[in-house]
Amino acid sequence: MKIALISDVHANLPALDAVLHHIEQDSTIDATYHLGDLVGYAPWPNETVDRIRTWRVGIPGIAGNYDSTVGHGYKHCGCKYEDPAQEAQSHESFAWTLAHVTPETSAYLKALPFRLDIRPSGGHSAAPTLALIHGSPTLNTVYFTADRSDAFCSQMAERAGLREGDTLAFGHTHVPWHRTVNGIHFINTGSVGRPKDGDWRAGYTVVHFTADLTVEHRRVPYNVELAATAIEASDLPNAFADFLRSGGKPRVPA
Repeated sequence: MKIALISDVHANLPALDAVLHHIEQDSTIDATYHLGDLVGYAPWPNETVDRIRTWRVGIPGIAGNYDSTVGHGYKHCGCKYEDPAQEAQSHESFAWTLAHVTPETSAYLKALPFRLDIRPSGGHSAAPTLALIHGSPTLNTVYFTADRSDAFCSQMAERAGLREGDTLAFGHTHVPWHRTVNGIHFINTGSVGRPKDGDWRAGYTVVHFTADLTVEHRRVPYNVELAATAIEASDLPNAFADFLRSGGKPRVPA
């Protein structure tokens, strides 16, 4: 079975549409799931959720920190900040998103589950399990980065109740990676709509469940200028537009 995993769209509809079109062109993909953070930072929260709900028969998935905080009307998004300016901009984004989501969008985000387990070999099979989370098995705000120790990975697998041959997939950091620790696969799917690795292209991950599990991180060009100019035309901080253009790596003035 071959599964496409998308995460951290962050209301970037042009990026999402490009990724979904790319998935449609691959007839070998059997199913698609999302790993949360559908909204925030770009001006299409309602359109993004509507696309997720209506594409084909709908894309099942889980709640990211941004989804649950918007759905429940929390005081902030639970995001990580690198400096005071970024923190202020993040609060602006959260307030803007809260003010612009429809009741239908809010209800959908609020109802998303924290975790979703999939048995790629079928429900009759004991293994393997693909566990979908957003940040970590304990909190969707924990940043599970590639530099985490093997001990941390094993602890997260234990918390999730996983065993050798299983897979833990997550997003939240917007940087894709894959590692195997004690026979358990750990996969960060990257970000569809707000990459942070210096590559502006939309990202998603395909996992092929065979005797030897394979993981492919894919990048898809999209009309990033359309997304950037739409941000600049809205009341969102203009810095978010440059973030998209640079793939999360701010330009340093000459």
